[in-house]
Amino acid sequence: MFSATINDKTFSVEKNEKGITVADKAIDWDIKPIDGRKFHLIKNHQSYEAELVSIDKESKTLQIRLNKKLVEVSLKDRFDLLLEEMGMEDVAGSAVQDIKAPMPGLILDLKVKPGDEVKKGDVVLILEAMKMENIIKSPGDGVVSEVKVNLKQSVEKNQVLITF
Repeated sequence: MFSATINDKTFSVEKNEKGITVADKAIDWDIKPIDGRKFHLIKNHQSYEAELVSIDKESKTLQIRLNKKLVEVSLKDRFDLLLEEMGMEDVAGSAVQDIKAPMPGLILDLKVKPGDEVKKGDVVLILEAMKMENIIKSPGDGVVSEVKVNLKQSVEKNQVLITF
């Protein structure tokens, strides 16, 4: 499952054994590839030509020319949706303000201290939740200004753990 945003409208998209659904409605489109980037679509007896103009994998956006009109599509995969559900949707940004606990748990290990410089993806702490060790990584580049938790401390969901 993923979501697609077009012109400020967001649609849920799901692929299963029955086909593809958009906003919980099965799509009944006839789609034929023309070449590597162009497709011919028929929906409700109307013909469309779609061309994939560009893909930005970092921001997960596509530019598609649909019948000569340029459309930008922003995508969120199931991991983006899960992060959003956990209150961590801003992990893609490189300017870090703080790191919050994604779930209640126990601090098992702290990998940083105030003054440490971290890069996006660096491990900053280990949080145990439901008998599983969760590696918490820095969502962006920054310098640790304060570690607000201690080893073996219990934390609640959305509690600030580290500030930058």
